Amino acid sequence: MSGQSGDALLSSCTPSAEAVSDALLEKILQLAAPHTDAAEAYFVSSQDTPIEFENNRLKSLQTTAVQGVALRVIRQGRLGFASSTDLTRLEDLVAAAVQTAEIGSAADFEFASNFHSWDGAVNFPTPATQSALPTTEELIEVGEHLIRRIHDYNPEILVDIGFYQGSRIVRIATSQDVYAERTSRTISASLSGNLVRGEDFLQAGSSDVQRDHPPDYDRLLNQLLQKYRWAEQNASITSGSFPVVFTPRAAAITFGSLFSSVLSGQSVMQKASPLADKVGETLFDSRLTVFEDPNLGVNACSFDDEGTPTHRKAFIEQGTVTGFYWDRRWGARAGHASTGNGFRGGLSRPTPSTVNFCVAPGSTATDALIASMKEGLVVDQVLGAGQSNQLAGEFSVNLALGYKVENGEIVGRVKNTMVAGSIFEAFQQLEELGDTPEWLGSRAYVPSLKFAQLGVAAKG
Repeated sequence: MSGQSGDALLSSCTPSAEAVSDALLEKILQLAAPHTDAAEAYFVSSQDTPIEFENNRLKSLQTTAVQGVALRVIRQGRLGFASSTDLTRLEDLVAAAVQTAEIGSAADFEFASNFHSWDGAVNFPTPATQSALPTTEELIEVGEHLIRRIHDYNPEILVDIGFYQGSRIVRIATSQDVYAERTSRTISASLSGNLVRGEDFLQAGSSDVQRDHPPDYDRLLNQLLQKYRWAEQNASITSGSFPVVFTPRAAAITFGSLFSSVLSGQSVMQKASPLADKVGETLFDSRLTVFEDPNLGVNACSFDDEGTPTHRKAFIEQGTVTGFYWDRRWGARAGHASTGNGFRGGLSRPTPSTVNFCVAPGSTATDALIASMKEGLVVDQVLGAGQSNQLAGEFSVNLALGYKVENGEIVGRVKNTMVAGSIFEAFQQLEELGDTPEWLGSRAYVPSLKFAQLGVAAKG
């Protein structure tokens, strides 16, 4: 038994979640009590079913069930940690956590206390009824139908489709009177097509994830086909400064992780964030408000993975920096209370992380943002995150899919094009925000963004 990363969670030979009762966490705390000053037990159980189509054909489907437990302890002022997917060896788990405390870091924070939460007592809206999630057979039929619809448009497109159904239970208890439980059921769908025309390779995609009900497959299909229609003609743009519209997908990928990095309390304490001493300063256009709302989205939750209640919070309010997000460890080091942002990857230790990254919308439709440009660029898909120096607020993204705009209309697809800048310069050039935010995956909820001028570099 030893401290392990979240990768240790990948085990499929475990008992069902229903077989694990509250007695498991109580037993761990009881075993730890004689040897520790405080203890925190974290249990997670999940079941996942991915279904994949590749190049127009069903490739794979499987179901994986996973369970595990992680234990943090404080002993003589030091932290100990251990995790395991073997729920029959709780004594060994406790012994390993106690042993690691002998060489652990100083415990400069306390575990959560005096908090109880369970299904039915969460503080976010839940549907009155849960629709039945589709069966594997139904998803295979949906995949085959989508492939046929795409081939009605162009039979040369090679179609990839991924469905992912997951259920998850999280329970946490501490020796300071915490017991919290949350459950979730999610289904995601990703739809992409690859079209080869000579030496030209065009890939377009759309995706969605929902909680307790399936995504809108027709909407995903129509989004994908629209991207291909806009890309039927090639266009060119010269290097220089131009108005640029980022669609929600591109905005989330380009700016989401960048803002999350500079707003992290850990980055602030490590003096790596350029915003560390900027609270109260107006550094961005007044149209920009960046916030987190744990009441929204697939990851909606009433407590984090340390048992701390979550709440809505603004990090940037009308262009002014208002604060950062903290877990218990980094918050204590900075003299701040946790903001309910201690989350784990699998069975790892908690670190500062957001439930979601949200940007307040504007009042203009995306079509109108595009129509307002005499000459400019629409960024729809980017290659990776692409930041050149994330903690400095810099970004540099190559366009996987982008369009040239002339006199308010998309005239074709641009290739070999890059957009670069910094969030401090770009968001002083923020001209308008779209009126309809969209989810990218489960963590970003943003509208389209229009910048008056950004640097564009184009090759031949």
